[in-house]
Order: sequence, then structure tokens, then C-alpha cells
Amino acid sequence: MRGYSDRVNHALAFAAKHHDRQVRQGTAAPYATHPANVALILTRYAQPEDVVVAGILHDVVADSVRDGLSREDLVDRIGRKWGSAVLEDVLAVTRRRTDDDGVELGKDEQHDDVLARLAGASEGARWVCAADAVHAAGSLLADVRRTIEPATVWGRVSGGREAAIARHKATLARLRAVGFAAPIVDELAELVDALAGAPV
Repeated sequence: MRGYSDRVNHALAFAAKHHDRQVRQGTAAPYATHPANVALILTRYAQPEDVVVAGILHDVVADSVRDGLSREDLVDRIGRKWGSAVLEDVLAVTRRRTDDDGVELGKDEQHDDVLARLAGASEGARWVCAADAVHAAGSLLADVRRTIEPATVWGRVSGGREAAIARHKATLARLRAVGFAAPIVDELAELVDALAGAPV
């Protein structure tokens, strides 16, 4: 993708408005920096516009699903503006509150469910998953390295240090298991190794 199109700019503005009052967990940093960084990562790997837009909107959709919006609502809110391909890519890697049988999923089960669904996900959806993981792992690593008390950073992560590293390792392993061999996987692997060796 070359440069930013009106469509990408519109998605960035839409995400910024949606995340306006949100901050990164345990910090004062605006949450909107996350989808913007996911977009930059996808652009760095020359992904097509639909995938970049999906990366920008992935947490808008995740929040909407968590808040109980129906598929029809999401089609109206996202699909009509940015296309069904964007919506489908995001939904493929969005945490669900319930499984296909309507059974409520806990937090860890939601993550496992996303990883299980990667087998049937499109290449674009896998790119979004990988870019999201790269930014999350990279941000966590940067935070741990720049503080004089790493334990405070690990403490704000769901489940703490071991759980965070385990989730990133599981994402990496699953991307490899489904045959996603894009170079971003190597970047994620380096970050996961660095997290495992980061200060406690």
C-alpha cells in the first residue's frame, strides 16, 4: 500500500473517535495509538489497504462485540463503510463472548478460541492478528525496559508476566501451526524471546 488513502484516513479518524476516552492499561497513553501502530506495522509489510483498514478497526469491532452489538449492527457500522472483506477479517480474529453453541467463554478461553479460529481465517485476518501481537509485545517490552521497576509493568498485565508471555508464545505457535510463514512471524518470535528474557 502506498501512502494513506482517504479510506485509511477515515478509518483512523473513526477509530480515534471510538477510542477517545480510552487509555492503555496501567498508563495515561491514549489507546488510539495502538490501532495506528498496527496500521503502520501492516504498511511496513506492504499489506493491501483492506488489511490495513482491518488493522485500524480491529479493536472498534472487538469493543462492539464485547458490548453486545449484533452481526447486523456491525455490518451497518463497519461493513457498509469499509466493506465486508474488512469486517470478515476483523471478526475472524475478534474475541467472542460465546462459542458457536452459545456457551459463555472466560478470558483465557476467548484467547484460545481466537487461536483455534485462525485455521479457517483468511491471510488478511492472520496478518491483523500478527500485527496486533507484534505491537502488543513490542509495547510491553519497551515499557518493561524503560522503567526502573519492571514488576509494576508486569503487574498491570492480565495474569502477570508468565501469563502474558504464555499468550504471546501461544499466538506465535498457532500462526506457525496454521502455515502463516510471513516475515512478521520472525519479528514476533524475536519479541517473544526478548520478553522471556526481559527484567522481572
